[in-house]
This record gives sequence, structure tokens and C-alpha cells, in this order.
Amino acid sequence: MNASIAIIQFPGSNAERETLMACHRAGLNPVEFLWNEAPEKLSEFDGFVIVGGFSYEDRSRSGIIASLDPIMKQVRIEADFGKPVLGICNGAQILVESGLVPGLKDHRLGIAMTDNKRIKNGNVIGVGYYNTWANLQMSVPYTRCAFTHHLKKSEWINIPLAHGEGRFIIPDEILSQMINNDQTVFRYCDNRGNIIDEFPTNPNGSVYNLAAVCNPAGNVMAIMPHPERTKNGDVIFSSMKESIKNKLPSKKYTLSFEQPHYEVAPYESNGNSTEWIIDMIITDNEAASVHNALDHLGYNVSISRQTHWEIKTHGDRKSVLQKIDESGELYNSNKEFISRVIAKENTTSFLVRQKEDMIGRSKLETLTNRLEISGIANLNRGVIWNVTVNSGNLNDVLSGVLNTHLFFNPLSHDCYRIN
Repeated sequence: MNASIAIIQFPGSNAERETLMACHRAGLNPVEFLWNEAPEKLSEFDGFVIVGGFSYEDRSRSGIIASLDPIMKQVRIEADFGKPVLGICNGAQILVESGLVPGLKDHRLGIAMTDNKRIKNGNVIGVGYYNTWANLQMSVPYTRCAFTHHLKKSEWINIPLAHGEGRFIIPDEILSQMINNDQTVFRYCDNRGNIIDEFPTNPNGSVYNLAAVCNPAGNVMAIMPHPERTKNGDVIFSSMKESIKNKLPSKKYTLSFEQPHYEVAPYESNGNSTEWIIDMIITDNEAASVHNALDHLGYNVSISRQTHWEIKTHGDRKSVLQKIDESGELYNSNKEFISRVIAKENTTSFLVRQKEDMIGRSKLETLTNRLEISGIANLNRGVIWNVTVNSGNLNDVLSGVLNTHLFFNPLSHDCYRIN
């Protein structure tokens, strides 16, 4: 009997059909499994694929809300039993946010996935969504991972890639251990097999040209490109089948990292800059999704969200700000308006910024280069999360909410307390 594979889908997943077809080609028995089914039913399966798409519309951050669903707690249990788990694109982001990769103790965060950054000759020439065909070179022995048995080290496959947040960020201390452990499974290479750390060979600026990584045991792999969309990627699924059939043992590697204690610092505004706080006229579905996720975790809080722009100008500030306002680049006046930070009882506001603000950088280039607005010295974008604690100890609840990492990943974001 063929191995049964749960094809795990969340609201917004959209790659289940291609994944089912790839599993069938490999001789596996795939079964669609929805996020709201009984999690314990996963114990009946031999392996799992978390498909690509846009789980929960990528609200707050790609993969974070799905990673907190009860079904992922059961996936962790099954993975700890040694069953193979493959996360593709958005599925890879979910594995990262759930801590299944890189595989630190207690599934702590050790990796971040963030906005693409296309680099050529040391310059950033593009950010955000990108799709192409990419070469993935296997950089580990074929026995290292449940998904590589039908490939040879240094062999590469050509498969599609389509994502906006596929750039791996890994602290140096963890990355060096992962390299020594052979957890850096696939790396982007050119048509001759050369690893070149710039665009177009590295399509998203990922550290170490990483396209896929596994956990220390080798039974969990997060891959950003799409092996299911082409027969070129069938070797990954046939390797999964062999791993299950022959009950290949997990590898005995360890990964350790003592993440520095993260303090949410008070926000200090730059007196030389102008701050725009953007509110929505229409319903904010992103804030609603975050609220629902926190509610399911047992936090009685209310959530609202605002966009924060810090604009540094030189010359005639009023004139420059008017031109920026009229451009419509920083907010849509049909559904948004300039407001102020919310101030009410039992409410705390947190400003979250990416350590590398690709959106702010892109907007700055648009305003100065394409729209030819002079006088803009710098532009920073952030998101303000307003948390109203409806019951419980204020500080305890806020600490618990922050520790869900729904608002930010400390490896890729900075967080400040506004009030």
C-alpha cells in the first residue's frame, strides 16, 4: 500500500492541486487535509506536505497565523516521531514561524523569512514579489535529508519560484552550525552550477544563497521554490516515498542557540522628522485576523492597526509633504486617512519596523526617481499595533501577546513601545 500523505491546507492555500499531482507521480497516496479538521487525525498519516499559497492572506506576516493553528501543534508531534514534513513556499514560511526549522530546542524561533532583495554589483535593484525559474543545487550528501535520496551532491534541479518574502535571515551562529550539520540542503546556483551571491543567480538575496533548509534530524524541510509545479521536482517527492518505505533513520545532529533577551524599547521620535499615522476608513481585515488568532489562544484583547511613516525632509518641508501627500504613494485617500496614535485606557501601542525596510526604500525611490519629488532625505515605514487588554493583568497579558510573535519576528524586526 502506498504511503499516505496529508496535504495540509489553510484558508488562502492555493497549490494543493499541483501538490496532489506531484505526489501521485511519485507513487504516494495524497489526501487533502484542511486546517479545521481534528488535528489528532494527522497521526494516521505517514508524512505531510504544507502547500504554498497565502495562508490567512499573509496577514501580519507570511505564515505566522497558520503557525499558531492547533493543527501545527500536532504536526510538531508527528515530526518529533520522525515522520517527513515538507513545507513549500508559504508552507516553508509556516515551518519557519512554527520553529520546525531550523530545529532548535522547544521549537524556538531561529530563522526569519522576509522581503526579497535583488542585489546586483552591490546595489539593490529590486524588492518584493518575483517569479522565475531557479536552479537549486543540492549542497549536502544525498543521505542527509528525507527529500534528497534521489539526487547526488552538487547536482541541481531547475524549478519555478514565485514569492515576495522568500529571503532567509539566519544569525551567523546558527548558520555556521547548520552548514556544519549539512542542514543547508539546497542553494541557488547558475546554469553551470556556480554559487553566485547576486541577482539573478540569487533571486531574493537569501543568506548563503539558501533555497531550502532542513531540521537537524533531516525529516523536515522548508523549500521556497515550487518542486510540485514541474516534473523536474519529482525527485523530492520520490525521495520522500523512499524515506517512508525504508524507514530511514533520523540523523543525530544538534543545534543550539541562546537568543539574546529581547527588550521592547520605548520609541523615541526624531524631532527633525514628520510622522504620519495612517488609519483605515474601511474594516481592517488584517487586524481582525490577528485578533481572532489571539482570541483562539485565550487572550481577551482588542486589536487595531495603523501604518506609521517617518519622513525626513530638507528644504521647504511643507511643500515636500504636500507633494508626497498628493502623490498617493504613502496612503490611499479613498480608504485611509492621516490620524494619530490611539490613546485610551488599558491600551498599549507597539511600533514594529523591519530591520531592513524594503518597503520604505522602494517608496523613497518611487517618490524621488519616478515622481521626481526633491527634498526627501529619508523614509521609514512601520506598523503600529494597538492592544487593549480587556481582562487580566496588563503586563502579563502584553508579555504573552508579544511572545506569540504575531506582531514581529525579533530576527527580522525591531519593536518599540509607544505609550
